[in-house]
Amino acid sequence: MFYWKQARIPFLVLIFGSVFFVLGKSILTPSVTQSSMAALFVFPAKVPLIGWQPLAGRPLPESNSELQQLLAQKHYQYTRDGRILDIEMRYFTATDGDVRNFIRSYTSLVPSINLREQPKVGFYGLLADQQRAYLSACINPRGGSTVTDGQFKQNRYLYDVRLNRLLPWLLGRESLRDNRCLWAHLSVSLEKSSPETTYRVLENVWFSWYEWWHLRFPKLSDSD
Repeated sequence: MFYWKQARIPFLVLIFGSVFFVLGKSILTPSVTQSSMAALFVFPAKVPLIGWQPLAGRPLPESNSELQQLLAQKHYQYTRDGRILDIEMRYFTATDGDVRNFIRSYTSLVPSINLREQPKVGFYGLLADQQRAYLSACINPRGGSTVTDGQFKQNRYLYDVRLNRLLPWLLGRESLRDNRCLWAHLSVSLEKSSPETTYRVLENVWFSWYEWWHLRFPKLSDSD
């Protein structure tokens, strides 16, 4: 007990000194934001998709929406047995992950989403108009895929706020909550098929697509 009393003051001085050092460094040293680090990301020209043959994609129009920050985007197109599959990928930072807002901003669709969940993948949304069926979801930096802002926020609290990410946050290397999203928007023609039948085609593609991107989500630092 006596030795603890003697060592307590130097111990506390060391702890507080370390904290002030880290805080001072984070204030004096310009921090690297998620946006600037993530801006280095470029979508690959090709992504393999089992059972489908790749085609040349097209440029995607940008949106005037200020609800989220778009850093990169890419259109992928595939064919199988005469059917065309379109996949639009967009990389956002500082977003709330609300897929319905994405759909409103970047498509002419009414985002009436049929929400579904797949174990080890996460949530995804299905919708259709008279001509096409769609599958839409936000691939998260940590945790499963999401559709709503509530699901996205829950992933941030569950998977981002962890001890191994505190030091990079204190040093200003990244935000404590990683509000980035890879939005995947898949679609195929109904071709006289029912939406439910076409949804199964999209779901089979999605599970494979999600696995590929989940393992290759853009990195911000070695702590990811």
